[in-house]
Amino acid sequence: MTISVSSDTIYARASGAGKAGVAVFRVSGPKSHTIASELVGKRIKIRDLKLVTLRDPSCGAIIDRGLAILFKAPASFTGEDVVEFHLHGAHAVETALYEALSALGARPAEAGEFTFRALKNSKLDLAQAEALADLIDSETTRQRMQALGQLEGRLSEVAEGWRKLILETLAPLEADIDFPDEGGVPAAVAARAAPAIAALKRELSEFILNSGRARTIRKGVMAAIIGPPNAGKSSLLNALAGSDVAIVNEAPGTTRDIVEARLDLGGIVTTLADTAGLRNAAADDIEREGITRARLRAETADIRVLVVDGAQCVSRGTLIAGEDENVPCETLALLQPGDFLIWNKADIAGGAAHQGRSDYHEHSVSAKTGAGMAEFVAALTQRVAGSVIGDDGPALTRARHVKAVEDAIAALSRAEAYIETAPELAAEDARLAVRALGGITGAVGVEDVLGEIFSSFCIGK
Repeated sequence: MTISVSSDTIYARASGAGKAGVAVFRVSGPKSHTIASELVGKRIKIRDLKLVTLRDPSCGAIIDRGLAILFKAPASFTGEDVVEFHLHGAHAVETALYEALSALGARPAEAGEFTFRALKNSKLDLAQAEALADLIDSETTRQRMQALGQLEGRLSEVAEGWRKLILETLAPLEADIDFPDEGGVPAAVAARAAPAIAALKRELSEFILNSGRARTIRKGVMAAIIGPPNAGKSSLLNALAGSDVAIVNEAPGTTRDIVEARLDLGGIVTTLADTAGLRNAAADDIEREGITRARLRAETADIRVLVVDGAQCVSRGTLIAGEDENVPCETLALLQPGDFLIWNKADIAGGAAHQGRSDYHEHSVSAKTGAGMAEFVAALTQRVAGSVIGDDGPALTRARHVKAVEDAIAALSRAEAYIETAPELAAEDARLAVRALGGITGAVGVEDVLGEIFSSFCIGK
């Protein structure tokens, strides 16, 4: 995706698509206020919300009656002249308005173009623009709060602090380059700059480590439901989702492809994936492919939930030892410490099967009657929440943020090695570290990632 910098006046619906009681339409650019006057037949004071009648300037026909408000550059979201119309959210109104706006010289906005203009006009930096996209996509309270914190500039402030610290460190390095013949200068420079570089490297490394929870909040947690055929995996998914997400049938191999449901567990988006039954003798190539996909999903998931038929398992000891004929040892081997072992069909098998010590969270449930489900959900929620324990301070929420900090650490390590013997190289590496950190907020060299970032925005934002 490529968004060009232009002086066009653009328009789009800023509220959700579809029929609604009220819809918000935004117009931004140098002609926006003139276009507003043409549509309402009079001038409107800046930031004065007015009830107006919009008319098609070509024929005078009424488009709609609603509210209009004007914002004067640079005091607007985009930093340009902006007008917003709050009209009835009917498709016919939207079509008529767009035809009139186009006739008056505006064009439809591209996806993310309003935010892109805000970035170019220094109303937002790149980290804040990303946070805005995360806020729009947020599904849970923790995602919303994290995005709001980033939008307020928490990460931007930290990144700018790092940049300033390196720039301050550059000064003695530049001095050594400017006065190379002064005796003792290299050693003096190393004595002052080296500790600062080492301390910053440690801080950056710790920040990456501590930001893992923030990235988990943003992307969510993946939990794979695995187990042999007819153990009740699909029934368990339906019970957790509260709806018939997956088909339930007594025939083995009913689930062939992966079926997903998304839940909010403790403020964390958790994707539950029901997978094909794991067994050694697949009925056909389709089931065999389903089993392959099930194993892959289990290997890549954050949490695995192994569901077994509590009425068919010979004994708990046999299962844990990998000797139960209904649960191949290859299936049990997919589990990792902290995963879940669910003894299903407790309504006909009893509830004692899960007693004992193991590396897994074991629960006896009945997906059919709901027995034991509340305890299992509480334990699963605690397990999910445990992966994001920590405060809600600034964090590296995206992979490109982490890459920028890693590049800065690598550059600082090189500077550290050259600081006494080759200060000119150390100074250059310090500049590269500054440049890498500047990429977080868009202070330097981010044109190559703009298309990727803004492609995730919706039209009207």
